[in-house]
Amino acid sequence: MTDYTPPLRDIRFVLDHVVDLDRLLEHPDLAALDRDLVTGLLEEAGRFTASALAPTNRDGDTIGATFAGGEVTTPESFHTAYKNYVAAGWGALQHPTEMGGGGFPLVVSNCFKEMMTSANMAFALGPLLTTGAVYAMLHHADEDLQQTWLPKMVSGEWSGTMNLTEPNAGSDVGALTTKAQPVEDGTYRITGQKIYITWGEHDLTDQIVHLVLARLPDAPAGTRGISLFVVPKFLLDDDGNPAERNDVTCVSIEHKVGIHGSPTCVMAYGEGGDGAVGWLVGEEHAGMRAMFTMMNDARLGVGQQGLSIAERAYQQALQYAQDRRQGTAPGAERGTQSPIIDHADVRRMLLGMKARIEAMRALTMTNAIAIDFAHTLDGDEAAHWQAVADLYTPLSKAWCTDLGVELTSTALQVHGGMGYVEETGVAQHWRDARIAPIYEGTNGIQALDLVGRKLGLDDGDFVPAHLASLRSLLDDDREELASTMAGVARGLDVLEEATDWLVAHRDDARDVFAAATPYLRLFATAVAGALLAKGARAALDEVEAGNDVAFHEAKLTTARFFAEQVVPEVHALLPQVTATGRDLFALDADQLAG
Repeated sequence: MTDYTPPLRDIRFVLDHVVDLDRLLEHPDLAALDRDLVTGLLEEAGRFTASALAPTNRDGDTIGATFAGGEVTTPESFHTAYKNYVAAGWGALQHPTEMGGGGFPLVVSNCFKEMMTSANMAFALGPLLTTGAVYAMLHHADEDLQQTWLPKMVSGEWSGTMNLTEPNAGSDVGALTTKAQPVEDGTYRITGQKIYITWGEHDLTDQIVHLVLARLPDAPAGTRGISLFVVPKFLLDDDGNPAERNDVTCVSIEHKVGIHGSPTCVMAYGEGGDGAVGWLVGEEHAGMRAMFTMMNDARLGVGQQGLSIAERAYQQALQYAQDRRQGTAPGAERGTQSPIIDHADVRRMLLGMKARIEAMRALTMTNAIAIDFAHTLDGDEAAHWQAVADLYTPLSKAWCTDLGVELTSTALQVHGGMGYVEETGVAQHWRDARIAPIYEGTNGIQALDLVGRKLGLDDGDFVPAHLASLRSLLDDDREELASTMAGVARGLDVLEEATDWLVAHRDDARDVFAAATPYLRLFATAVAGALLAKGARAALDEVEAGNDVAFHEAKLTTARFFAEQVVPEVHALLPQVTATGRDLFALDADQLAG
């Protein structure tokens, strides 16, 4: 249950054949990197995550994070793993070299994050939030704040958090009431309470840098009146070292379904005096813009969690299916017990998991490299790739986390009754995965973002043009690909029909919002099918060249399975998209009750 084998061959396949890593590495800003360096890095990442992190996953679940007297204690195995994580420089991987980072592009660093999350999702959540906090400060904080806080956050010696949610302000961030009072020395005093703060308190680092949303006096109502502040656990001495405790307290931690090793904290600011000392990040009342820099990075990271946990659960289910013997499979000698992997229904579950995992990996890595291209290219090209990233982020976050829950449940099903008892460990993956559709913007919010904002990119012209570009990926008339290409093309037909319907009904918010969730799933399924088709073309080239034939033939099979047996789900989703909101609002609360 502690074993994990990093899927390095599949990761390299996506880098080689689905996303254009070679083009990215040609950019002058990445001149110090090359393919051999990336390959070596990923191999070492695989070794580290499998040997140093994966064995800690069970401790995270069974021991978990504990709370007493305002302090959070994490499992001892986490301490050793985190020290090794920092010492090896993994925390610095994607950050700028001028801040002590490795300067690797997001698409490469996310490969490490996938493996780290598969190895131990609860552990990986801490670095995920720290990376997001660094991103926000790089884009919005002034140089003094960056020089003060970022070097040790980049290295991982200090961790970072995101403080949005309050008891009465969850997804409606504009309702928050935390206050920030300016003082004469240029600092602010922060008072209020935040809930659901991931890794808000812990014992792995000697400093925690909180990014806190709060309101200045007389600030406008709603999100327009929110500012962002750096509020550290400890104030610094003249040498820049943690010294006096700031007025920041962990009140409690939540008792959760899963990710027990990741402390989810209730944080109190300013309960011990005049307020916690904080520094403004960016401009007054521009906190949401800064926070969205962090949230968008985290949303792709959370989408990748669905992929990561599904991969870990799949590996365990596959091993169990080979070891467990029950029943006599067709073609087996009568009276013998066959490995359950020889039974068709178990094969259906395993191949369904594998195909969807490969689809998620193609989508999230395409999303990541779109962000890289948006940051490295110029002009219209940069704008194009930013639009791709904007479009794909809600797909990655929502579709992949929904699938993460579904596929970990399938892994439990493969185990049969043994999956429903904790001793096998597979139930942990299911429990851990269940949070991902909820946090960093619920999946319903991602769907609303897709239909409410992303369909309007470039005055509504971008999505139709992008769908046309996806069709170009199907331009291959080799017989071995015929069924794959035809299945994906039919999926894109349905996606275009659904998109046209939404555009035609854009003035009726109730109908559009009612369609949002099924439309997102439809959209992501069709896009992922096209990306797998792109990979299938390359896989067939490799087969014809005689290169690693068995591996690449498997790629052809999973792409075909996805096109023939997963993409057709869009036909059932279309009526949900076009049903309007009539029946959703036809019953009042009393009728819904009985």
